[in-house]
Amino acid sequence: MSDFEPFHDNHNGLALQEAKPKLKKPPLYKVILLNDDFTPMDFVVDILMEFFAMPHDKAMQVMLQVHMQGVGVCGTYSKDVAETKVYLVNEYSRAHQHPLMCTMEEA
Repeated sequence: MSDFEPFHDNHNGLALQEAKPKLKKPPLYKVILLNDDFTPMDFVVDILMEFFAMPHDKAMQVMLQVHMQGVGVCGTYSKDVAETKVYLVNEYSRAHQHPLMCTMEEA
């Protein structure tokens, strides 16, 4: 049956038309690390590898972007996943006495 093919209701003879709902993909969010002057570079690399599954070379590249440009994108995710990653990174940083901040914005 096509998307808009009419079919008959056997109970009262009415012709009905079936319509597919229009679904929109949910927005994606970029998870971002913000530079500070206190968090060691090795700690940032470890976070990128641990929480964002980056290989060492890619983690080094993003860490240098954070260091040089003030911000670096760790990845793009659904809202729930992005919020969870932001929370986990911020908690982990605080637990290790580092001021590193992670945030998110709509992609």
